[in-house]
Amino acid sequence: MLSFALRRILVALAVAVTVSVASFMLLHLSGDLATAIAGPEATGEQIAAIRVQHGLDQPLLAQFVAWAGKALQLDFGNSFYFRERVSDLILARLPVTLTLGVVALCVALFVAIPLGVLAAVRRDTWVDRLALAVSVLGQAMPSFWFGLTLIMVFAVNLRWLPVSGNATWKHFVLPAVALGYYAMPAVMRLTRNGMLEVLASDYVRTARAKGLPPRKVLIRHALRNAVIPVIALAAVQFGFMLGGSIVIEAVFSLQGLGQLAWESIARNDFPVVQAIVLVLAMIYIALTLAADLLNALLDPRLRS
Repeated sequence: MLSFALRRILVALAVAVTVSVASFMLLHLSGDLATAIAGPEATGEQIAAIRVQHGLDQPLLAQFVAWAGKALQLDFGNSFYFRERVSDLILARLPVTLTLGVVALCVALFVAIPLGVLAAVRRDTWVDRLALAVSVLGQAMPSFWFGLTLIMVFAVNLRWLPVSGNATWKHFVLPAVALGYYAMPAVMRLTRNGMLEVLASDYVRTARAKGLPPRKVLIRHALRNAVIPVIALAAVQFGFMLGGSIVIEAVFSLQGLGQLAWESIARNDFPVVQAIVLVLAMIYIALTLAADLLNALLDPRLRS
């Protein structure tokens, strides 16, 4: 287990370095940062002064080393637009995005796993076909359209929940459902396929032959093994939710990292965009590493 963990940690570190280089280079490949910071009406002297002020006159490798060294200390510089420390902006907005992602993931798992189990147990029945139809619909439906539909039905017409904001827990219900429905199809299909494979295995047939209650066989023997790959998928989906929350946060006016990224992109606030990309990528890498280690702990076959 130790060697497996070390290998996964080394891979995670390599991916983290690659993502850091990519996020740094993407912004520099987008154009002259000094010109973008100075604005269209700036003179050549002003652009040159800004280039020196922000270290943009240095070689690209020296700029990356300086930026990476500060990033390791959680120092991402100052925002060009908000005139605040980038780290303070991210810390203020990150709890909203994490809350939205956690609630949305819980919604997806609590609905998709029982639906996948039911579809496997009732294979080739109307229940199975209905579950597959829900899966296809979830993949085909744009999240922003589903979010607007939820607002029209539950906020505007029924007035059960608020339209926008993040003041109370009620403000997270509709965006969590809209974001969680995006992850439901993959979780449901993986659960269904895993259950079908496990239910056809020898040890499940042996458990049934011993006369164990069907519910005990289903939960203790079948679901326990079928849910192992769902753990890794849940970590991946949670990372996708954090990165893709920009649309949902914009629709529901949630003041999270997604909304901050949108505002920063529109205003050419490069330090904020760069920091958000890096932070979300690091969270995604950490989640994937944790899922791999947990899967290896649950299933020793994966350690080889």
